[in-house]
Amino acid sequence: MAMAALRGASRCLASVGSAAAARSMLRSPSRGITYKLFIGGLSQFATEDSLAEAFSRYGQVIEATIVTDKVTNRPKGFGFVKFASQEEANSAREEMNGKVLNGRVIYVDIAKAKLDRDTDARPVARGPPKPIGND
Repeated sequence: MAMAALRGASRCLASVGSAAAARSMLRSPSRGITYKLFIGGLSQFATEDSLAEAFSRYGQVIEATIVTDKVTNRPKGFGFVKFASQEEANSAREEMNGKVLNGRVIYVDIAKAKLDRDTDARPVARGPPKPIGND
């Protein structure tokens, strides 16, 4: 997806010839700042391309991913869409939340940060249990 955006920007440069126009096109992806939306309730027939196409009318979609099960490689029913700007992401969230996509009602919200796996609350092994009895 990013390569396609770069190719589009280079074509724009060749046709327009304006450095300012090219900088405005490349500014948000090159800074690494993206705005990610969580999309829940996806159909098992949804693809990343159809997800990107559905959300592209609200702004520049940097990336669209659908989370799949590692064993069966089937979609889990949710995914993420990254936008270039916060305004585009908010517009897409307001317009697409509760809409039907591929026959299913989808739920759109701002994606939350992924928890660090090292800091997850896991039980700590402290050795064998102490015997209960007379001291």
